[in-house]
Amino acid sequence: MTVIEDVHADHGATFTEVGDRRIAADYGRPERTHAAVRRVVGVTERAYGILTVTGEDRVDFVDNAVSNRVPEDDGEGCYALLLDPQGRVETDMYVYNADAGDRLLVFLPPSETTAVAEDWRGKTFIQDVEIEVATDDLAVFGVYGPQATEKIASVLNGAPSPDRPRSFVRGTMADAGVTVIRDDGLTGEEGYEVVCAADEAAEVFDTLENRGQAAAPFGYRTWESLTLEAGTPLFDTELAGRIPNDLGIRTALDFEKGCYVGQEVVSRIENRGRTGERLVGLLPAAVPEAGAAVFDGDSAVGEVTRAVASPSLEEPIALAMVDTDAAVDGPDSLTVRVDGEERAAERAALPFVEGSDRSARLPEYPDS
Repeated sequence: MTVIEDVHADHGATFTEVGDRRIAADYGRPERTHAAVRRVVGVTERAYGILTVTGEDRVDFVDNAVSNRVPEDDGEGCYALLLDPQGRVETDMYVYNADAGDRLLVFLPPSETTAVAEDWRGKTFIQDVEIEVATDDLAVFGVYGPQATEKIASVLNGAPSPDRPRSFVRGTMADAGVTVIRDDGLTGEEGYEVVCAADEAAEVFDTLENRGQAAAPFGYRTWESLTLEAGTPLFDTELAGRIPNDLGIRTALDFEKGCYVGQEVVSRIENRGRTGERLVGLLPAAVPEAGAAVFDGDSAVGEVTRAVASPSLEEPIALAMVDTDAAVDGPDSLTVRVDGEERAAERAALPFVEGSDRSARLPEYPDS
């Protein structure tokens, strides 16, 4: 659950479940909060599960398990996927080389944390590796918006703001020790994540919200609308169970290494077969439910993964997995089933909204 539920409740938050974590859904008027993030800056509590990996063989062990090279240098991180033997996404994660290089911090979807910890523990064999769940020990806050850098600079002491995606610095905010990570553009805006001890989370959240340049607090509903406008595929809705090439997330991945799935070496992600689908943007005439069928004439060619009434565009937008032929050669206007009726849905270039940054997961295809 959130480590500062009382603070969110005092702000008038309603709550939702993400994986097995209870977090703030919104504080009322989420569309207004969304606009504040797009124009200035906002702060939210991120819904992560967290693992710590220690021991002399920690870097090699995790590097052999995931899609990307795990950095050996303190202050660096990577985005990575854990794939099954068929090359499908079991989970995504961020891996950071922390504590002066003595520990890896792994941020995952909360629903996958326990399963990954148990799986990895079963594969350590004679390696010097220890894996612990640290979800309740740490808090992670996200700061996003075109003035996010100014916000962080106004409250971070002892270090400059990190300037490269997935790099981080250590410093203080008020009297609390923090680690500040540069985000990789998931909301389409400049972004940072601030990590602190759970017992200092309330102080850090208050600092991010009220000290220096003020930041509007926002919840998970606004996180979903921001990332959808940015064209960012998320684990639960777009990534889980799919092949990376189908998702087009080439910028986020490291194609210089082979992918390892447990002890089995798999060919590079870029050489994996596709299922014949692509992730595309749609402008439907009405907001469909997740899982709504997408049609090309009378033929079903895919399904909606996520949709929202865009606060920035003031019209419905959606992400959908559709057959490659429909994505590349099909008509500009498809249809989507909404409340039992077929409604027009034009294809749209991603991102839907251009902000102060560009998502590293934005779908890109070689022949597009």
